[in-house]
Amino acid sequence: MDKIDFKKTDSYRAPKSFQFVEVPQMQYLMIDGHGDPNTAQTYQDALQTLYPVAYKLKFSSKQAGRDYVVPPLEGLWWAERMDSFTSARDKSQWDWTMMLMVPDWLGPEDVAKALGAAQNSADLPAGDKIRLGNLSEGRCLQVLHIGSYDDEAPVLARMHQYIKDQGLDLTGKHHEIYLSDPRRVQPEKLRTILRQPVVPAAN
Repeated sequence: MDKIDFKKTDSYRAPKSFQFVEVPQMQYLMIDGHGDPNTAQTYQDALQTLYPVAYKLKFSSKQAGRDYVVPPLEGLWWAERMDSFTSARDKSQWDWTMMLMVPDWLGPEDVAKALGAAQNSADLPAGDKIRLGNLSEGRCLQVLHIGSYDDEAPVLARMHQYIKDQGLDLTGKHHEIYLSDPRRVQPEKLRTILRQPVVPAAN
């Protein structure tokens, strides 16, 4: 049985310079939350729930004849004041949705079964918050950032200015794809795709 690795597909590739891409609609396991990801218990609860369900889903898909590698963690980030990302970096003000992509051959019934199986194996602190949702971003600007998450602010500021210079406006939410495991990779070597949906600027 061939195992699909979505990390090797175009949706998980980005250069070190700004690039516009068309992102297709995809579905994800999602959990919403608020606060500093370094200190908020809700953030840890989200990760401790997403992964067990994702792996139960992957194993059930494999048993049904379609195997895949669980894709990398992704996050949508936003706040009332965007400068909390690009200058102040006040993480306590951040809202977020943490996500793991689910292949399109799996649906809500598969997720419900995986959630039940995961809950039978371990306590899921955010089991009541997990959902299957679709994300349609369309045209986006993205770039591969190599370095600490705390070094993203200047890149995001340049990204937002580049979008403006191209006659575009930001839309949707700031999207990050974590290609590296921070538990195993030094901060200066972390690889993260930074993605921002865009629309033509209003006249």
